[in-house]
Amino acid sequence: MSIKKILSYVLLIFVPISIAAEYLHWGTMPVFITSALAIVPLAIWLSTATEEVALTTGPSIGGLLNAVFGNATELIIAVVALKAGLVDIVKASITGTIISNILLVMGLSMFLGGLRYKEQEFQPVIARVNGSTMTLAVTAILLPTTVIYTSNGVEPSAIENLSLTAAVVLIIVYVLTLIFSLKTHSYLYDVSVVELEEGTAEKETPEHKPNLWLWLGVLVISTVAVAIESEIFVGVVEEATKGLGLTPLFTGVILLPLVGGAAEYVTAIGVALKNNMDLSVSVAMGSSLLVALLVAPVLVLLGLVFHQPMDLNFNPFEVVAVAIAVALGNLISLDGKSNWLEGSLLLATYVILGAAFYFHPA
Repeated sequence: MSIKKILSYVLLIFVPISIAAEYLHWGTMPVFITSALAIVPLAIWLSTATEEVALTTGPSIGGLLNAVFGNATELIIAVVALKAGLVDIVKASITGTIISNILLVMGLSMFLGGLRYKEQEFQPVIARVNGSTMTLAVTAILLPTTVIYTSNGVEPSAIENLSLTAAVVLIIVYVLTLIFSLKTHSYLYDVSVVELEEGTAEKETPEHKPNLWLWLGVLVISTVAVAIESEIFVGVVEEATKGLGLTPLFTGVILLPLVGGAAEYVTAIGVALKNNMDLSVSVAMGSSLLVALLVAPVLVLLGLVFHQPMDLNFNPFEVVAVAIAVALGNLISLDGKSNWLEGSLLLATYVILGAAFYFHPA
């Protein structure tokens, strides 16, 4: 049994424990820890259900499902936090997810995969496309910060309008990337979603397909459960992290991506250990692209609905950190080859940035 399956079963015990901790008033820290641990298996089940439904519905619809629901857990947590008015944490979680996927997830995948295999290869053309798109996305979502710090004074309404414009453009770009990857250039992304689990050639046969209605039910239940646990988690995250001496910046950039992105982490590392770096890089880079091109713009639009001032004006240090992560990730992945040393360089950068965010007084 894979580590992903073990986690998805064992950590489910924290779902009822976290609910009990919330309603029996066990205290802030027990609720914070148990709800965070409960979100991890639910995120894995949500990811697994999406993959199984994708197998049943075919490559086109399946690819679209994976593209839309790939970061559902992160989006749900961010939406709940946005409704609660934790705008600073939501903004930090956007940049944090991009940084963690490029540096931590891809770094661990290259490092652990490189320890087992001397050198691993993946399609450089996908890395180039992802790198170019990510550079555009990061430029767009970080421009409002640049505008503020390169002018004498900018009206808040101007930043809001710029953020809305960028959000609409990014959503359009996301639709174009879907057309590119699912239709016009789908052959470049010919990585079977079956391999996301265990290279299921052994257990899957042409005659056997996953039960569509069963996995649709799992998808709905896990989504609702993630929403419930996110409400519990977000309700105490500010007080708990303040008690630990953590800033909203560190909480959003480091802690939230670790909680919400557990499924992607396990998947990317698992397939890298099976010498499938194509899929590993696609998971890591694809998750970052989904956050930059879809999650961030959607949150900006939802800010209008919730009457929360959500824009793309980030902390300047976040701008620098994201630029470093994207530049290093692009540089290392462009040749289509990886080894344990390149993975360690990504991890070292993540640790240094994490320390910088921890000591940052923001």
